[in-house]
Amino acid sequence: MIAANNARSTNNDPVESSESSPITGPANGGGSSRIMRQFGSLFQPSTAARADPAGYVEFGSISDPETQSGRTLGTFAGVFCPVALSMFSALVFIRVGFIVGNAGLYVTLLQFIIAYVILLFTVSSVCAISTNGAVEGGGVYFMISRTLGPEFGGSIGTLFFLANVVGCGLAISGCAEGIIQNFHSTDGHTEGIPDGRWWRFLYCSSINTLMLLVVLIGAEMFAKTSMMILGVVVVCLLSTYISFLSMSDISVPIPEENTLVQNATNRVFGNYSGLSLTTLMENLYAHYGRDYTSHGNEVNFAVVFGVLFSGVTGIMAGANMSGELRNPSRSIPVGTLSAVLFTFLCYIALSVFMAATTSTFLLQNNFLFLGPINVWPTFVTIGILTATFSTGLSNLIGSSRVLEALAKDKVFGSLLNFVIRGTYKNNPITAVIASWILVEAILLIGSLNTIAQINSVLFMLAYLATNLACLGIEITGAPNFRPTYKYFTWHTAFVGLVGTGVMMFVINPIYASSSVILCLILVIALHLFSPASQGAQWGSISQALMFHQVRKYLLMLDSRKDHVKFWRPQMLLLISSPRSCCPLIHFVNDMKKGGLYVIGHVKLGEFSENDSSNDPTIEEYTQWLSLIDHMKVKAFVELTLAKTIREGIQHLTRISGMGAMKPNTIILGFYDEESSKDFLEHEHSPYKTEKFDSEGIKLFPYRGNGEQKSLLPTDYVQIIDDVLRMKKNICLCRHFHRLDKQMIAKSNHIRYIDVWPVNIFEPKNEDPFNVVSQFMLQLACIINMLPVWKKLELRVFLCESEPPAENSAPFERPAEHRLSQLLKSLRISSTIHKLPEWNKDIDFPKHRAILKQFTSNSDSNKVMTEESINRSKLYMQRINQIIRDKSNATAVTFMYLPAPPKLSTIDYKEKCHHYLDLLTELTYDLPPTILVHGVNAVTSTTL
Repeated sequence: MIAANNARSTNNDPVESSESSPITGPANGGGSSRIMRQFGSLFQPSTAARADPAGYVEFGSISDPETQSGRTLGTFAGVFCPVALSMFSALVFIRVGFIVGNAGLYVTLLQFIIAYVILLFTVSSVCAISTNGAVEGGGVYFMISRTLGPEFGGSIGTLFFLANVVGCGLAISGCAEGIIQNFHSTDGHTEGIPDGRWWRFLYCSSINTLMLLVVLIGAEMFAKTSMMILGVVVVCLLSTYISFLSMSDISVPIPEENTLVQNATNRVFGNYSGLSLTTLMENLYAHYGRDYTSHGNEVNFAVVFGVLFSGVTGIMAGANMSGELRNPSRSIPVGTLSAVLFTFLCYIALSVFMAATTSTFLLQNNFLFLGPINVWPTFVTIGILTATFSTGLSNLIGSSRVLEALAKDKVFGSLLNFVIRGTYKNNPITAVIASWILVEAILLIGSLNTIAQINSVLFMLAYLATNLACLGIEITGAPNFRPTYKYFTWHTAFVGLVGTGVMMFVINPIYASSSVILCLILVIALHLFSPASQGAQWGSISQALMFHQVRKYLLMLDSRKDHVKFWRPQMLLLISSPRSCCPLIHFVNDMKKGGLYVIGHVKLGEFSENDSSNDPTIEEYTQWLSLIDHMKVKAFVELTLAKTIREGIQHLTRISGMGAMKPNTIILGFYDEESSKDFLEHEHSPYKTEKFDSEGIKLFPYRGNGEQKSLLPTDYVQIIDDVLRMKKNICLCRHFHRLDKQMIAKSNHIRYIDVWPVNIFEPKNEDPFNVVSQFMLQLACIINMLPVWKKLELRVFLCESEPPAENSAPFERPAEHRLSQLLKSLRISSTIHKLPEWNKDIDFPKHRAILKQFTSNSDSNKVMTEESINRSKLYMQRINQIIRDKSNATAVTFMYLPAPPKLSTIDYKEKCHHYLDLLTELTYDLPPTILVHGVNAVTSTTL
């Protein structure tokens, strides 16, 4: 309520003002399109949004394959196969026996559960980001950079690129080891391939070059190769399971290189018993020994877990293919989760079979025992080669995609321009070749244990950053963070964050510390030297986090970096006396969604040099703070002294807030003649208190029944016009003295929050898609997200006022379908109600011509007639009746506020009176109603 408290009289005028406006990026609704133009073919939006000159937003179909050139992969080929193969790697055929033989079955199962719980929570974070908007090329790097900003995103992306390069080198080395173990002559008499340092490097380089050729052919060839290899690996794995069930009593020789148990005189053998209860009991508990492949080093829990986890770090392989996926927001969650479940079951089954069939001695001293006990030993050889080859392929293509994304984002300036110029048919040829060269350099190191530990730590750091990104967004409560993946919470992100951080140091504390230090150096370097424009285009989570740390970070909060995806309503509620609008104060506190909330009050009077008294607002300020404490709302107070209410509201609108924390939404009460109610004194009011009654004097006096208002209708309309010209959103609130949150929480009769996205004064079929309607939807969605309001259903009423054009294309989508697509792309859960009676007996074209006289689009030279005034009132009464018929079970109604008449029009005062009269007729006897007019875009469909 905007009322003024006169310094010389106690007349008060309750006026409530409610509205919220977006903190938009550099241009209205253009953030995502600018990013797409800049990054070219790499980032092809799965949801197209474009704004026309009239301010309407048109949304294309989400992830339409026909509109996305170069996107050819589905869920199975593009996500499931790469993830499953990367998580199998060499572990499935080589390392599981080492783990079971040392840790025992119980600890092995526990370690797999710990590892997969961490992976599952990290996958949950990946799914949350990938389902919160359009996921483009660059995979994990794209997600982290668009969430954490260019500094953290660029540094983590660089480390993730290096992790893929190292992982590719590790897989190639494992593949070469499998070839040498199976085809090298061990007795000096039989024929076999030669062995030696440079021979091994030749084999590795050959495998690396073969992978290069496969990746250069393109993503489709990679997908076909992955599907074929997955089939081969599954067949080889099935042969292993069959062998466990069918083979028994086999003596398996211990390798000659195992000098811990092998001697020169007698060949040592290990026992494979087949399914045996005795063998199972022997392998239930831990028997840590020594590792014969690493000079007899002692094995412990940390060593075993490090080996286990290094083999299952492939959960991001599907996200790396986001640029080639037809529908990444669906494929990444479904494919990744399916692959995680599939590999988990395979590993558990393999561990149980090994514990029940193979002696501890054999498990600890021959890591390749699966070959001799297989029904056809060649199956295991093929499995090792195909699993490692596919992992190397996945890492090579993943590293090239991340490098391409880094280059197109210009994270390192012009240093990576050669990568951009080397793209052919959406395949980053130069990036692939650059990754291949770095893999060759990694192969020269030769120490597999060192490479494996570095690889694990780098991947864990990328997982940590992904969880950190999701945790940060969830804590800030950004309204536009509404992932369709429903199993994500801040708890999952926190557990994933802590788990990855702890296990990173468990695997190797030295390498973990070095990686963190390298990451921090990259963060500082990118902060100093990367283009500053990237933060404004992407939006940085630091801007959202600093909002909650205002006192500490206020000077760092930069309004130039505001981004629409972190938009939140920042409210300035203008009231005359809080006694008459307590429910509205609480409602706006709910609607602010963690944003800035300022309660403003204009005190009429003058502060001149001839007046020796102090500023009267100083004395009242502490009283208002006490009111805030009593109401238990998170709000600031701003008071001002002015000659007129209009002038005071201009002051508050301009100067409220500090720095980038400025109100974007001005909330006013409605100008009507309804009697006021004292909520601080009413017997059944939840706000009842006597602390504001002092010695018979009531603090916060309000206008009583029959008292004259100190605000004229013309002034009220001019205030609305002033707010809109200051580029602030505005809301007019009526009937909020009827709002009872306790009743809403208890009653089963009140079930809806209604949105009417139609400009009653000038109805058009495009009204539901313009900025004002999207602002209404955003406010309604925010209210619907809160605990008390969450049980209510959000209803959107589609009111078509114009029949389809005769020359419209037959394939043009109806408004109901377009509105459904809009709500889906904005992640707003609601139902659409089409009103057939809306234009049954109302001549909209005729009334539109009459009502335009009362809006900002009116003809300034046209004079109103008595007939037009009466007809417009009858029209409003008919509309009001339709709305009332639908509002029997409605808690709050959001409606479209038409712009007020221009000051330059003829009969301006009369038009202001009739403008208010029509709004009064429109909202007569409705539930608590908010008339909304937005000026900027507040919704986002991108990350």
